[in-house]
Parts: sequence; C-alpha cells; structure tokens
Amino acid sequence: MAAAPLADAREVQEPGRAPSLAIDGPPAPVPPEVVSRDDRGRATIRTVRIDSPLTIDGTLEESTYEQVQPIGGFIQQEPHEGAPTTEKTDVWVFFDDVNLYVAARCWDSQPEREVITELRRDSANMSQNENFVVILDTFYDRRNGFYFQTTPIGALRDQAITDEGNANSAWNTVWYAKSRRFEGGWTMEMAIPFKSLRYNGSGPQVWGINLRRTIRWKNESAFLTRVPAQWTGNGIYHVSVAGTLVGLETPASSMNLELKPYVVASLTTDNTTPAPSTNQFGKNLGFDVKYGLSRSLIADASYNTDFAQVEEDLQQVNLTRFNLQFPEKRDFFLEGQGVYAFGGASLGTGGGLLNQGWDTAGDIPVLFFSRQIGLSEGQAVPVIAGGRLTGKVNRYTIGLLNIETGDKPSAGALRSNFSAARFKRDILRKSSIGIIATRRGPSAGGASDNLVVGTDLNLSFFRTITLTGYFAKTQTDGRKGNDTSYRTRFDYNADRYGLALEETMVGPDFNPEIGFVRRYDFARTYALVRFSPRPKNNRLVRQFNFQGTFDHVTSADRTLLENRDAKAMFTTEFHSGDSAQADYTQSYEFLPRKFTIAPGVVVPVGGYDYHKSNISYSFGQQRPFSGRVAVAYGTFYGGNKTEVNLRSSRAILTPRIAVEPGLSLNWVDLPYGDFSARLLNARIVAALTPYLAISSLVQFNASAHTLSSSVRLRWEYTPNSELFLVYSDGRNTLASGAAQLMNRSIAVKITKLVRF
Repeated sequence: MAAAPLADAREVQEPGRAPSLAIDGPPAPVPPEVVSRDDRGRATIRTVRIDSPLTIDGTLEESTYEQVQPIGGFIQQEPHEGAPTTEKTDVWVFFDDVNLYVAARCWDSQPEREVITELRRDSANMSQNENFVVILDTFYDRRNGFYFQTTPIGALRDQAITDEGNANSAWNTVWYAKSRRFEGGWTMEMAIPFKSLRYNGSGPQVWGINLRRTIRWKNESAFLTRVPAQWTGNGIYHVSVAGTLVGLETPASSMNLELKPYVVASLTTDNTTPAPSTNQFGKNLGFDVKYGLSRSLIADASYNTDFAQVEEDLQQVNLTRFNLQFPEKRDFFLEGQGVYAFGGASLGTGGGLLNQGWDTAGDIPVLFFSRQIGLSEGQAVPVIAGGRLTGKVNRYTIGLLNIETGDKPSAGALRSNFSAARFKRDILRKSSIGIIATRRGPSAGGASDNLVVGTDLNLSFFRTITLTGYFAKTQTDGRKGNDTSYRTRFDYNADRYGLALEETMVGPDFNPEIGFVRRYDFARTYALVRFSPRPKNNRLVRQFNFQGTFDHVTSADRTLLENRDAKAMFTTEFHSGDSAQADYTQSYEFLPRKFTIAPGVVVPVGGYDYHKSNISYSFGQQRPFSGRVAVAYGTFYGGNKTEVNLRSSRAILTPRIAVEPGLSLNWVDLPYGDFSARLLNARIVAALTPYLAISSLVQFNASAHTLSSSVRLRWEYTPNSELFLVYSDGRNTLASGAAQLMNRSIAVKITKLVRF
C-alpha cells in the first residue's frame, strides 16, 4: 500500500486498483512500523494480519505481542491538553478472517490507587473507573462510530454513535473482552467479529479509529490522537479527529442473518383497571430477524414483539404544567434509533444531543419518539409485527420503519399502524441535510391519519461552530390553525469561550403523534454567553465556568409573554473530579389557565415574578460515595419553595455491589395552600459477573401515596442471548394497615441469538 499527498489528505491505493479513499492524517506507516504521526497530533496506524486467532484471556502471552511493535505515544486531553500522557500505554491492533483484535497494556506507577467500582454491563459509571475505549468509524465518514469499552476487571459497554454526539447506549452486539491486573498496571484483550459491524463491503478497508485511556485516580484522559479539552468526556465521540486504520481486509461477503426468538411467561395482578384481574397467567412467543442486504444496509423484522425485560421508569417530581419525557428502553426500538434524531432534539434514549443545545432541548419537538408505539396510558399495547430498514449507502443515511399494533380498550388504544421514514445526506466535512416523515393511522383520536413532514440542516465548521435548523409541518383532522414548527440555532463552543443564539417556534396545532412535544403554542428567543478560564499551576482547580443565559418565550403569534428567565451561574471544576455550582435566576411566568399543582391546591390564571437561588456540590464517582447534592430556595407562584435533591448518587460496597439512593424534597408555601412533594428511591445492584446482574428498585412517592418495587435478574448466558426474571409491584400507602396492592407481575423471559 502506497500513499501520496492530496491537499490535507492522502490517497490510499491498493495494488492494481485506482485510488479509493483519502487518509485524513499522516501517510500509512511502512512495515514493520505500525504507527505514523504528524505535528498536529494525528495518527495513522497499520493493523497486522495474524494466522491464528488470539486467545481472549487478557494475559497478552502470545508470541505475536513480542513480534509486533506496540502503538504508544498517547496524548492528554485532560488535564493538560496536548501533553504526553503521564502513564505509558501500549496497544496492538490485529485481524484475521473473523475478528478485529485490540489489545492494550496499561502501565500504572501506582496500581494500588486504581479506581475500580463498577462491573455492571453497559453502565455509564464505567467511565468513572480506570477504563479503555476503542471507537471504530467503519465507514470513514468522520461522523459515526461503534464504541467498545472495558475496565481492569472486565466490565463491558458498547454504544452506537451518530453524528459525533447521539450515543445509543442501549445498542448491544456480540464481542468479547477480558482483562487482567498485574503489579505494574493492567492488560486487556478485545475480539470484535466483523459480523457485528457495518461497513462498506468486503476487501481492503480504510477505517477511522481512536483509543482512549482514562486514568481515573489522576482524573486524566489520554487519546491516540489529539482531542480538544473543550469536548470533555464526549471527546471520544468526535471521530472527525480520530486516527486512521489501514492495512485491514474484511472477509468475503457471506450470509448475514440473525434470528432471535423469545419465550415469555407471566403472572399478573392488576386492581387499577375497570375489570380487575388476579394472578392472570400469560404466555407468548415471538422473534426478531435481522438480515444484511449488504454490510451497511440492514433489514429487521419483528413478530409478536415483547417487552417483558423493560425496567421500571424512575419517577420524577413535576411541579410544572408541562409533560415529562421518559426514555425509551425497549431493545427493538433502540436499534438504529440515532438515525431518527432530528433538528437537535433529544431522542430520550439516555444519549447526547446532535449539538450543544442541551440547555433548551427539552422544548424542542421530537418528531419520532418510539415510546408512543406499544404504550398507552402507562399500559403495554400488543405489537403485532414490525419491520425496519436502516443503514448507510455512500453519503446517504436511511431509516424506514413500519409497525402494526393491536387494540386495548382499557388503555384507550385502537389498532393502529405507525410508519416513519428518515433520509439524510452528508455534505461538506461534518455537515448533513435531511428529511423525515411519519404517519399514524388512525390518529390518537380515532380520526383519519396523522401526518408529519420535516427537513433539517446541521452545519459544522472548524471545531467550534455549529448551525442547526429545521422546519416541520403536521396534518391532523380538526386542526386547521398554525400546524408548523421551526428552529434555528448558532453555537460557538470553544474551551475558553462559548456563545449560543436560538429561535424556536411551535404552533398551537402542531401535532406529531409519533413524537413528543413538551409544550405547544410558543416562540422562544434564547441566548447564552460563557467564559471558562483554566487557572495555571493551580493544584486544586481545573477550570472555572462563568455563564449567563436569557430565555424569552411568547405565544406563537408573539402577542403574549409567557416566560422570561435571566440566569447567572458559576461553576468550579476541581482536579479531583468534584465540582461546585451556584446560580441565581430571575423569572416571570404567565399562566393562561389555572392548573392543579397538588391535590386541593390550584394556581390561578395570572402573571408571576419569582427568583431562585441554588447551590450544589457533585462528588466524583471515584469516591466511595458519589452524587450531586443540591439545595435551592426562592419565590414560586406568589409563595415560596424550598428544594433538596440528591441525584446520580452511588455508595460503593464492593466493585460488584452498590446502592444508588436518590431523593427529591420540595416544600411549597402558596397563598392557595401549602404542600410538599417528596420522592425517594433506591436501587441496589449486584453485578456478579459482567454477564450476570441482579438489581432492585424501590420508589416511594409520598405525594402520590404510592410505593413501587421491582427485582430484575439479567443473565447473558451467551453473547446477546439472555434470561430475564422480573418481579414488580405497586401499592397504595393510603390504605389502613398494610399498603394496598395495586398491581403485581412476575415474568420469565428467555431469548436465543442464532447467527448464520
């Protein structure tokens, strides 16, 4: 393989073939060298073919590791951007006809200080441990990737990354990893089957690759390539600055077919419906089929889809007049979910956003929100069958979905068909333009179809500037007014300075019934300015953050002021991983209609001025007890409100056992009545191995007088084949004596993945 310069890239030419892809970085290393670098911190690495598969045991004892030079020279992102890492890391990348292999020896000068507190599969807390991440940009489009992460005790996490920021953390595939600790640090080995990835056909490949090592006891992150500090923990998602992987040859095309049948049995009691049931036995079976039309375009079909493994939603305190958005957790809908991200809105999957618009994202309409399918009024609705086509063809990303659901009178659900189509084209270096269309027939009201169509544009320039915009329109019988919505947003997001400007409008008759809209009939103007200096030679503080925002919301026709907020915030980030924050907000809100904020407490129509002061402290998750503690006080709808919150908290008992408590306490004193809103929850997690975990969630809502609990066992007995045992119940605590049973269920489910 030879390389020749081409502007800022280099053409890759295989023998006997015309130039195909251009390397975005230094030329390919000449054997026996395995890495080449340039003065911009970019890297090109050469993978090495091996004749026999590696034994994935984490020991790195094969002679191959002595014969092939390791890849090193990792570069800090934090705390000193661009400096060499303080702890040596050696990496090898191999392949054969079945797998891509990545192995690492992570040297550590003080291994006794390594932070190892998490073994749970797919837990985000792994990033707060010592860990190693591989991200593969298999289409070399510098936008999307597959993410694989492990730790010194072999915890596993995988994600699908879309547009450098929308992380689908529920995506799972078949891969293998083992780790070992030794007196000088720790080692790990990964094997990623080519069948688990999507890429442009068989034969010679050029992929993007980045590697990240987190040395948590130092709060240090280091990468194969230079990654700006401004991207903080999301830096690994920015594959536009990743390295280049050359020398790889994927196997010849073969049948790419997966079959995943399931069997489930359940016993349920429900005393909340008009026709209560006791110990009603249910059984079901169904299957999912995945077929690769090509290595990059995948067709999925599901028959009699079941969701018995879904965990209970974490309850939330809502003291506003707007709806809450709960995240999607069902496997079938999460596969390929990032394709449907539109206009910068959150998909509710626990992942990030397409841009830096986190501060107002809750009010951006989500045009496709799969939680509207198969769920109604908190009840599961039968999903008869469904199909989906997702993937990438050259510069085009495609998503097509059609699902048929049955009726369920107790949930007010009619038999319905749900369709969604999404097409997106890559333009420029990191930008895209796309369209989306959805249909629900009949609509939620039982009338004719509900239709939605929209187009969006996402532009990224340099590493700091993004422009996002969309326009969308809906059609629903009986709604003839303003049924459109649009958004434009500008972001400048450097490490030291930040600026955001946004304009959003949602018409009063805008009605995406397979989407989610938190509020209707508004026009928003928003501005943010930020100054984030990093003090030099400060052993305590890593970065300060001074931020001011202004939010102005009127009715869609701009005749009525609904909200106005001015907020000043100061945050201090410490080298230890802790952070402290203080903020002050001056607000105005107009209530166009009265609403019941608590039983017997009704807030009347009118305008309200109020202020709020908040202080909080976040303890880094490497501590035995971590989490965010916040206290706030201010005026509220003509009265006063005091808040105490504990969020994202975790008490480490052992690396395998943890308790995650949470609380939200609100004391409200209004002229119309006093009340308190108290919500307490606790999750206990026991991860016996990376593949076997038992978790229990208890939630007590004192305001609603409910107590819910659940216990869930998940055993991945072979990769992507699982056994679930789930028990849950809900009780009314107002009843005298023992809490009155509202509902209860016991379910057993087993799935089996078969690959052809």
